[in-house]
Amino acid sequence: MRPGLQLKINQQLTMTPQLQQAIRLLQLSTLELRQEVIEQLYSNPLLEEDDDNRDLSSAEHPAPVNEQSSAPANTDGADLNQDQTLSEDVLNDANNVLASTTQDTPDHQWDEDLATDLPVDANWDDVYSPSTAVGGGGEIDLEQVYQVTESLQDHLHWQLNLTPFSERDRQIATVLIDSIDGNGLLSEDVFAITDHLRLADEVEVLQQDEIIAVLHRLQQFDPAGVFARNIRECLLIQINQLSAETPFVDQARRLINEFLQDIASTEQLRLCKKTGYNRDELQGAMLLIRNLNPRPGEALSNQNIDYIVPDVFVEKVDDRWRVRLNDANMPRLRINDSYSHMIKRSDTSDDNQYLKDNLAEARWFLRSLESRNETLMRVTMTIVELQQGFLEQGPVAMKPMVLADIASRLELHESTISRVTTTKYLATPQGVFELKYFFSSHVGTAGGGECSSTAVCAILKVMIGAETQSKPLSDSKLTSLLKEQGIRVARRTVAKYRESLGIASSSQRKRFENTM
Repeated sequence: MRPGLQLKINQQLTMTPQLQQAIRLLQLSTLELRQEVIEQLYSNPLLEEDDDNRDLSSAEHPAPVNEQSSAPANTDGADLNQDQTLSEDVLNDANNVLASTTQDTPDHQWDEDLATDLPVDANWDDVYSPSTAVGGGGEIDLEQVYQVTESLQDHLHWQLNLTPFSERDRQIATVLIDSIDGNGLLSEDVFAITDHLRLADEVEVLQQDEIIAVLHRLQQFDPAGVFARNIRECLLIQINQLSAETPFVDQARRLINEFLQDIASTEQLRLCKKTGYNRDELQGAMLLIRNLNPRPGEALSNQNIDYIVPDVFVEKVDDRWRVRLNDANMPRLRINDSYSHMIKRSDTSDDNQYLKDNLAEARWFLRSLESRNETLMRVTMTIVELQQGFLEQGPVAMKPMVLADIASRLELHESTISRVTTTKYLATPQGVFELKYFFSSHVGTAGGGECSSTAVCAILKVMIGAETQSKPLSDSKLTSLLKEQGIRVARRTVAKYRESLGIASSSQRKRFENTM
């Protein structure tokens, strides 16, 4: 073959920085988006917060962005009416992409008669402290203002500093505190944990009795049950801290010591025979044990708390489902007119080029926000249209739906729908749900139709909740009851749904009811 040159024309999608920014904003939650908006506001001088349209009414009734309406549910599955179309005036105005609200803080109201009520030798600073004043005469929530989140180790170290220990014992206690897990228990051998400790002269090794003595003192710390080496010891520590006059405390202590494995696996009558207790004694001891906490450090474990803020609200107004974005406390952005007017097209100086670059970046950011809000509204409206039965009746009326159903209706890619529904939450009359919650698999029905797995789980929960406690429904019986309702599902599938709901098997449910 002879070498040659050929000219071809083709098209391909290039991931420009602007497109990457739009995709990244699309998958941000409301809290993450607010943080991104604030960072852009501080870093880009061409962006500023728009305070012109903030009024007192917006503090209590946030003005909705892209507010939509939908028709009530109907059997024909008709599309929503023309009121669903997005507001072109809002979407075409980049400066009004994000609306925000402000809290109306009234001025301090001073009591003119306060000075006359003061004692003669009183000082104004003794009566009024500027740091504790609250506008409008409101009360201070001291728990909220002064709340300090601490880890379990911090809480135990604080108690250690208040407890008299020798320097040698304090060193042992510090090592044990740093070795507990998130549940407040010691998962490793205490002697292995303290094996590296030596005296200053590195001659005498720590004695085991000395370590155990320190451990017993630490086991009296709060919360009750910490520093236990197993579940039995944890429960015994809590039982031993109860008063001797506590009813059934002796019986509960013996059950923990001798019959801990039998408590959950043996029926009540058989356990009565093994222990020699009557029914009342056994039930009283079991109730006392159930009030104990096998994971005492869990409440103070250092875990990151994820706060959920709804991205979209849906409510029924005048027999119509109304959808609106959650724009509360979101800054309203606009282009800074002062800096934009300073840009000269023919000027190639560094300062002018800097303003041009920031202006282009600000416009792209506002367009990306506009695109995110529009896509989120379209996807949410389609979900509301298809799942109006869920909004009216709850999970039992959930329809089967997959990403492809929304993508085909909106002519978008399934990956886009996946990004929009990730970490986005919808506030409904039934509660707050992640948008992904509305997508579920389906099972067949006797009439050839489909029923979502979410609806099947809800039906199973209702059936099990209404069962006779002395004769719980087995998985086979649940399968037969579902078949009577026209839902064809295998027994193994019923067992899988039951386990996903955190419901024990029929034999275990029967045993639990017998011990109540």
